[in-house]
Amino acid sequence: MDSLLLSKGIFPETFLRKTVEYILSAQRDDGCIPWFKGGKADPWDHTEAAMGLSIAGEYTAAEKAYEWLQQTQLDDGSWYANYQDGLPLYCDKRETNFIAYVATGVWHHFLITSDRNFLARCWGMVEKAIEFVLQHQSPTGEIYWAISEDGQPLKDALITGCSSIYKSLECAVNIAVVLKKDKPHWRKSYTRLGNTLHHHPECFDRTWESKERYSMDWFYPILAGVYKGKAARERIQQRWDTFVKKDMGCLCVSDEPWVTVAESCELTMALLAAGEHAKAIRLYGWLHQWRDGDGGYWTGYQYVENIVWPEEKTTWTAGAILLAADAITEHTPAAKLFLENRLVSELEETADSREVRA
Repeated sequence: MDSLLLSKGIFPETFLRKTVEYILSAQRDDGCIPWFKGGKADPWDHTEAAMGLSIAGEYTAAEKAYEWLQQTQLDDGSWYANYQDGLPLYCDKRETNFIAYVATGVWHHFLITSDRNFLARCWGMVEKAIEFVLQHQSPTGEIYWAISEDGQPLKDALITGCSSIYKSLECAVNIAVVLKKDKPHWRKSYTRLGNTLHHHPECFDRTWESKERYSMDWFYPILAGVYKGKAARERIQQRWDTFVKKDMGCLCVSDEPWVTVAESCELTMALLAAGEHAKAIRLYGWLHQWRDGDGGYWTGYQYVENIVWPEEKTTWTAGAILLAADAITEHTPAAKLFLENRLVSELEETADSREVRA
């Protein structure tokens, strides 16, 4: 079985170069990064792949990806859920966690490059996206998962989606602080959402069957920083045997024999955030058997039928591989983005600015 055991300070740059090139090979001339060459794109996965490019030092390509988001953003700050060949694939809904994730990507790129000009260029896009998302925060704190074609919110919420938004709000607040933009209501919404995720599970999955069979509902609240320390470790322990298959990876859903590489990478980072370093290293080491010769990673493996399924090597899976490698090795200044929550204070930012001037 192929394996790759990493440690702090040892980023496998040569090994992962083909994976970077795989993402680059799929990126369109307009900057869009589809799931694979000729495939569809969505704003969340496009951003995940762009973050992989930032880690690899491919700053021009990453910034081109954010320019594509700027060019396709709708007037109200949103994006459609899917695009094909540069055009909306269908317009029936816009998903709030897809829209908010741009803030995570932009902040991630800034952490790596320290490029305030880039941050300033992206501010209008981030501001419009976050304001759109927060329009759909319910009175009880959760954020409705999607907006229908007629502009009405679909009034239910997802734990995974809201956890992703929670991290994106953290990043958006930090962007605002660095650019000296006054957004106190963003902080309030961030606090309300975190409280709802931690203390009010009844606010989620109200109109459909519970999503607890999905592994992301288990570990995303840890990845986003809703659960920390002992509480995070206890949450990991509760369902570890349900979702993790030795020598393979993390299941997508508990009742299907299907391990998926991207979820396994995200779980790797959640484990690091929870202080479960040994588990993280071991899990990530299992994933490279799903790497193809061109550097792309297969989306998943169905172990009962012993087949790769689907027969797709997605760019967002490659992006997740790079994010997890960075988190383990602390290769870039953005390595701890998903391992800790950190709201930058105005005092900190003022001190940083003085150091730069000095």
